[in-house]
Amino acid sequence: MGRRTYTRPMDGWWLRNPFFVKYMARELTAVFVVLYALILLVGVMRLAEGRAPFEHWVANLQTGPAIAMHVGLLAVFLYHTLSWFQIMPKTMAPVIVAGMKVPACAITGAGLVASAIASIAVFVAFRMFAA
Repeated sequence: MGRRTYTRPMDGWWLRNPFFVKYMARELTAVFVVLYALILLVGVMRLAEGRAPFEHWVANLQTGPAIAMHVGLLAVFLYHTLSWFQIMPKTMAPVIVAGMKVPACAITGAGLVASAIASIAVFVAFRMFAA
């Protein structure tokens, strides 16, 4: 009889390393992004059905539990956004300015600022044209 094959235990492997915990948390946030996209898709479908179904959908989003859900989702989406911009310098080619490599924190910061500016611009545009 031969020796038994070694089988490494896989239970909770990602909990033993902080890098993998952050990775798994980032991947989990993507599930919430998809679920919220489905909520918005339902809103578009209600809008296509007419004014009354859309207003009913909006009224459902103004309830206490829906507002609490949106606050929780905001926190999840902020983490999702931050984590993806932290990955950006690791996934792109090195950026060289004046013969010096741009630090990762500068690339992340520039991405976050650009994202914030774009979000504010979209918000302002919708507010201007909604009136």
